[in-house]
Amino acid sequence: MTSPIADLNPPPRILMGPGPVDADPRVLRAMSMPLLGQFDPAFTAYMNEAMELYRRVYQTKNRWTFLIDGTARAGIETILVSLIAPGDAVLVPIFGRFGHLLCEIARRAGGVVHTVEAEWGTVVPLEKIEAALKAHRPKLVACVHGDTSTTMAQPMDGLGALCHRHDALLYVDATATLGGMDVAVDRWQVDAISAGLQKCLSGPPGSAPISFNDRVAEAVNRRKHVEQGIKPEGLIEGNGPIIPSNYFDLAMLMDYWSEARLNHHTEATSMLYAARECARIVLEEGIAARVARHELASRAVTAGLTAMGLKLFGDQRHKMPNVTGVVIPDKVDGETVRGSLLQDFGIEIGTSFGPLRGKIWRIGTMGWSCRKSNVLICLGALEAALRQQGYAAPAGAGVDAALAVYRASE
Repeated sequence: MTSPIADLNPPPRILMGPGPVDADPRVLRAMSMPLLGQFDPAFTAYMNEAMELYRRVYQTKNRWTFLIDGTARAGIETILVSLIAPGDAVLVPIFGRFGHLLCEIARRAGGVVHTVEAEWGTVVPLEKIEAALKAHRPKLVACVHGDTSTTMAQPMDGLGALCHRHDALLYVDATATLGGMDVAVDRWQVDAISAGLQKCLSGPPGSAPISFNDRVAEAVNRRKHVEQGIKPEGLIEGNGPIIPSNYFDLAMLMDYWSEARLNHHTEATSMLYAARECARIVLEEGIAARVARHELASRAVTAGLTAMGLKLFGDQRHKMPNVTGVVIPDKVDGETVRGSLLQDFGIEIGTSFGPLRGKIWRIGTMGWSCRKSNVLICLGALEAALRQQGYAAPAGAGVDAALAVYRASE
């Protein structure tokens, strides 16, 4: 006889990795609200509210600001597969794993991908991007804002203007930064941008807020082809190559989210509730205050780790404020320490990928998880786990140093 599967009962955790992080309780409550039909006037009003909220979060006037049903990668793929036609030149600055991801998606869309790379732990200088723009004349530059694999943030000021001087569109992946760093779409002159709920926005993975301007909309509509079962009579389609994905077809999604309400898919009701509440929470706290909270946590974490005698990873001038890389000490088994944190203390921190796998830990302080109590608990637990591995940090030094940072800010 097959034994019954037990009720769902996840173990309690404090998620202090590079994402996902703990969801804000308000978001979880919003997800429990009753379902509505996708064209119920009450529900389409919530869709419109979500669009307006994310315009404010993204600091943009873009009409085209809405949600893609899927994790953050769904937002990335929607924009790239809808913009890149076979043979289009695409330039990707790479300073970590997720630059390589943008290359992967761009190649699958048929793009001719050119890269400009920086050593992991650094960022790509603007002058190198300019040289690559002159050399390759790309249609699109696709750039990660904050790459959690290396904990570095690529400076955005001036990049949009540079791309436009060379007749290129700029797409930015803000998955790990929206809601925790300043993300200013209009000021940066970004043409298209995407993010996800599961990091600084304090929601569950499954919804990807995107925003793009009229330049992008015009480029996408030149490829507009509507599926036959829903195609309105008399519709004039674009003369460009068809967007190869139906689900991630930005032209049809624009019709779905606009006043046309042309049916495309069934909107993920509970995820829309979650995304809407995530944005409300960000705006209630205030973007400047929220950025300051993440920066304070970063200073506390780095002070604590340094006081424990640990080495921070990467160029600290470009460190993301919401995730911190720390070099695993010699003769310490990094996975054993992570296992102890999880099993003994219920705390999750991250390792990394590629050339950094097994060499650094990544400690996230994002959104709802970005709280003084979490920072102090994590540092204290890390000290104890390291001691079990024979690494003798000065007793209490990490927590004391972090506390001093917090008290100096009061």
